[in-house]
Amino acid sequence: MIRTLIIVIIVLAYLILGIPVLLIEWVIGKFNPRAKDYSCLRLVQAAFKLIMFAAGTKLTVIGEENVPKDQAVLYVGNHRSYFDVIMTYARCPRLTGYIAKVEMLRYPLLRDWMKALYCLFLDRDDIKAGLKTILQGIEYIKNGISICIFPEGTRNHSDVMLPFKEGSMKMAEKTNCPIIPMAITNSAEIFENHIPFVRRCHVILEYGKPILPGELSKEEKKFLGAYTQQKIQEMLDKNKSLLRIE
Repeated sequence: MIRTLIIVIIVLAYLILGIPVLLIEWVIGKFNPRAKDYSCLRLVQAAFKLIMFAAGTKLTVIGEENVPKDQAVLYVGNHRSYFDVIMTYARCPRLTGYIAKVEMLRYPLLRDWMKALYCLFLDRDDIKAGLKTILQGIEYIKNGISICIFPEGTRNHSDVMLPFKEGSMKMAEKTNCPIIPMAITNSAEIFENHIPFVRRCHVILEYGKPILPGELSKEEKKFLGAYTQQKIQEMLDKNKSLLRIE
């Protein structure tokens, strides 16, 4: 319970103390938008690293060399925990917006930071609004901003991944940007498997080799979500065995 309380205090302190910081960042953005963007990125990454430290998570990262540093990409991962966002965002080398559910707009301050970080808010019940979100993501990628999405559509409480939503892959198809598959193993053990307690555990985060839509066969392109999901599943199967060895 102590770890949980510490993390709650960190989050609340960051949001409250971040009010004047957001105002300062807004002013900086009027004169130097790029400086403002990267300042926001590094501030949030520092906070997320502190949260992971407070959680006591041992994080093993595999394949980080597969993430391009010089171009925007579409990160695609499985989703078991709130901490998936925290641990992956803390490692993004460049500007990256995450696709979040539209309900996140209910939370003041948090939504302001998310908007500053180019996050997009997806209404899963409104097809037209969902299409606009995908189109905005395409524009971001064209402008050099990476996007991260968890195509299962929600946090999955099962060991079996939910089918990936093919529509979410349109951002890569339309921009021909690399898809970086992310396999996150054991993250639910941080919090979700024993709510409300945050516990020490070992998590493996693996970045797979980039998937280039332009180099795939017609059939693979048609079912790009399923193709990417298969690559992630292969990494998950391998890394579960690594945890069992411990």
